Amino acid sequence: MKKSLFFFLLLFNFTYSQIKGCTDSNASNFNSTAVINNGNCQYQSFKIKPKYSVRLSDTVKETSGLISFNGLIWTHNDDHDKHIYGLDTLGIIQKRIFLDNTANHDWEEISQDSSHIYIGDFGNNNTGNRTDLNILKINKKTFFDEKPTIEIISFKYSNQTDFSSKKSNSTNFDCEAFIVTKDSIFLFTKQWQSSKTSIYTLPNQSGNHIAQLKQTFDTKGLVTGATYLESKKLIVLCGYSKFGKPFLYLLYDFKNNDFLSGNKRRIDLQLPFHQIEGITTTDGLHYYLTNETLIRKPIINVPAQIHYLDLNPVLKSYVHK
Repeated sequence: MKKSLFFFLLLFNFTYSQIKGCTDSNASNFNSTAVINNGNCQYQSFKIKPKYSVRLSDTVKETSGLISFNGLIWTHNDDHDKHIYGLDTLGIIQKRIFLDNTANHDWEEISQDSSHIYIGDFGNNNTGNRTDLNILKINKKTFFDEKPTIEIISFKYSNQTDFSSKKSNSTNFDCEAFIVTKDSIFLFTKQWQSSKTSIYTLPNQSGNHIAQLKQTFDTKGLVTGATYLESKKLIVLCGYSKFGKPFLYLLYDFKNNDFLSGNKRRIDLQLPFHQIEGITTTDGLHYYLTNETLIRKPIINVPAQIHYLDLNPVLKSYVHK
């Protein structure tokens, strides 16, 4: 009898400890008894306004990516310009790094890991048939040298078989966002027609690679930037809808590199008609974003700006748990 009772209690405790459900207290379907996140948290719509927005110099009016490194916020333009610009938190240019012996066909994103900075020369929205997609891998130890050490990571998409020219802004094989893990690069594509994003993975080593399709999910907008805190299992994507309405998409509390296994929350930004292009953070709670110049005469005339956001209201309980 005692043995039966012991095994019953053991089974009960094991079963109880494995309760799955929504573990995010900010979600409308939060389950206080759940200890394993099942990735099905539901959220009410939420809008947030930047703490401040400051106009950028016309030197970086095509700002297209952001990272925080060595006390500055680094950005680049997306066409021809081979400089990387170090900004302070008010967007004032403090440093310029010139990457000689490189080409800027369409630099759309910048990312980093502990030892390298990566620049994605993979913009593909014009005709959708580029065959020279690549990522520059820059050794951080040489970043400030006259000639930094740069490797080239070339790739193609595993499921792109048609390389005929397409109409502008119609391809599924455009990309403006990526993150880097210990051994891999994860691309978040910009699907122009469906407003979805597909996640592809490839090694973060130099050479020629096939970017393998992992998952696709509906962001209901065009993803244009990403920032990643590996220690917190937190990715924040930025982008805008086809009508120019900017948003964030938060992916957090996921398992391993299955980024869609955890919480998935969209945050709308109170910024009208802004083409948000870059995002970075150092602590997972405070974020900087930039938008490139957007002119659609006679109605829209938005200069390039840097925006500061405080996401404590939605992420504090998770980041500090």
